[in-house]
Formats: sequence, structure tokens, C-alpha cells
Amino acid sequence: MADKTSPVKVGQVSIGGSQSPFTVVAGPCSVESLDQFSTIAESVKLNGAFALRGGMFKLRTNPESFQGLGQEAFGIVQIVKKQTGLPFFSEVTDPRQISDMMDLVDVFQVGSRNMYNYALLKELGQIKKPVLLKRGFSGRVKEWLLAADYVIKGGNNQVILCERGIRTFENCTRNTFDLNAIAYVKHYSSYPVLADPSHATGDRNLVIPMSLAAAAAGADGLIVEVHNQPDQTKSDGFQALDLNQFAGLMKSLEKLLPALGRRFQPQIG
Repeated sequence: MADKTSPVKVGQVSIGGSQSPFTVVAGPCSVESLDQFSTIAESVKLNGAFALRGGMFKLRTNPESFQGLGQEAFGIVQIVKKQTGLPFFSEVTDPRQISDMMDLVDVFQVGSRNMYNYALLKELGQIKKPVLLKRGFSGRVKEWLLAADYVIKGGNNQVILCERGIRTFENCTRNTFDLNAIAYVKHYSSYPVLADPSHATGDRNLVIPMSLAAAAAGADGLIVEVHNQPDQTKSDGFQALDLNQFAGLMKSLEKLLPALGRRFQPQIG
């Protein structure tokens, strides 16, 4: 069956569609310092990532947990974007942040906690930049698709879905990675879909095999957490690949994707 996905352009690359390559977004859970973000960005670019991810504003279950640098991260991101030339994905947690982030962020990420934040989705429908919509913790696929429709209805048709695992009775992993949802979205909708194996598993040892499984299930790409010192990071270090592990993931994808009849993304820059 022909791929009916409507591609979304991010920087030099289109995500989704039969002519688009498999794409990888990589970077830390949180932007912590210039040295940290620059080191990670240069490494993931060298290994083929087409875009950076990094949280500036973080919604955390525990109010004592690191909440992100906020606007203090803006200058860091500006320097690293200029240094690498890579597009930047980052989470927006409040409609009031959109205008401040507009000139810095290339793709606005809506996190799992905000899938049902219809006020935020409506505001993102008014802008002309891509939106990455993560599936809610316990969101049904139909609810996820309807949340995307809120953005589309506002006039912004640049929506990318992201499967990041859901809560089930199984607790051996952080979440249950729903590969069914990836295949379903690809077959029954026109939205591109990325997979987030980092949040889906919560275990860096499982990220690479689940990344390959997502590619086989039809995902248009990955968004992966990577850190130069995972055991010292301020957030989610247990699920972040180190720099060598990320290089290994990219080599595995280079071998797998041709066997699936799919193209890998071109090296950027």
C-alpha cells in the first residue's frame, strides 16, 4: 500500500511520505550548560542526526526535580544552533512561552502531559511552525489523533505525531512501547510519526533494539535522548544513550533500513 503520509518540512529534510528519508532527532533531555549542549550537539551531528532536541522548560512530576533552565537556556541554544546549523526541537509547556520561543525553536514539542491541553494546541494552530505532538500517558490513539486535529483546525497543518509509550499494568519498563500505534497511524492517518524509545523504555539498554523495532514498524524517524555523561545528567539519565551508544545506533540503522527498502537521512552540513 502506498504511503499516504503528508510530509512535514523541518530544515533541509521532510519527515514522512514515500520520498522522505528516515530521520533521527537527538540530544539531551535538558539543556544544562553550553559545554554540555555543545559537546552533545557536535557528536550527534557527526554521527548523522539531522536535528537537535533539548528541554528548556520541563514539566516534572516531582516539584523538587530539575525544571529546566528556562530562558537562561535561550542563549546557549542560539550559540549551538549557529555552531551546528541543525534545527532544534524543544517542548513548550505554556501558551505564554510561544512568542518567546518563536525565533529559537524550529519544531514545538507538546509533551505527554499536555496532549489534552486544548488551549495550548489551539495556540499552536495559529503559528506557522511544525508541532511534534507526543501521545498522552494513557491516551487512546483516537484521542491522540483528535488532539492533532485541534492544531490542524487552527490552520497549522504541520503536525508530527510521536509515540512515546503508554502506562499499562506492566511495570518492568517505564512505559509500554506501543508499536501497534505506529503501524496504525501510518495506515489510517496522514500524519508523520516519530518514535521515542527513550521515554518508552526508560532504560538505555533497551533503546537501540526498540529503535530498530520502530523503524521496522514503519516509523518515519526517531527522537532519542543522548548525553555525554548520562550518569551525571540532571534529568532522565537512566534512559539516555551515551555518545558511543548513539553512534552504534546510527550504524545499526544504516544496515537495517536498506533491508526494509527505506532510505536513511543524508548527513547534514
